Amino acid sequence: MLKTFKHLALAGTVLAATTIATVQDAEARGRHHGGRAAGAVAGAIIGLGVLGAYAASRERGYYRSCYPGRRVCDVVGQRCWHNRYGEYVCKDDVRCYRREVCD
Repeated sequence: MLKTFKHLALAGTVLAATTIATVQDAEARGRHHGGRAAGAVAGAIIGLGVLGAYAASRERGYYRSCYPGRRVCDVVGQRCWHNRYGEYVCKDDVRCYRREVCD
């Protein structure tokens, strides 16, 4: 949850910085000299960046680091048989695995 807020705050900071940097002084002329087109392009780029950061923060496992945990062994059954001396011998059937641990 904290990562989501960090990404949204970062996107908001980039949006504010870009908006402040692209604002021009007001002119008394009637022409805009392409300011609307540049503003539309800048707005589209910023909007897509914010949406991309938000979507990436929602994906499970994208920013998470996962690694194999400690080894765990469980007895899942027994195998029993008669050995060559006629004795009935049983051996535990043990399965070991490592669970995946994610931060």
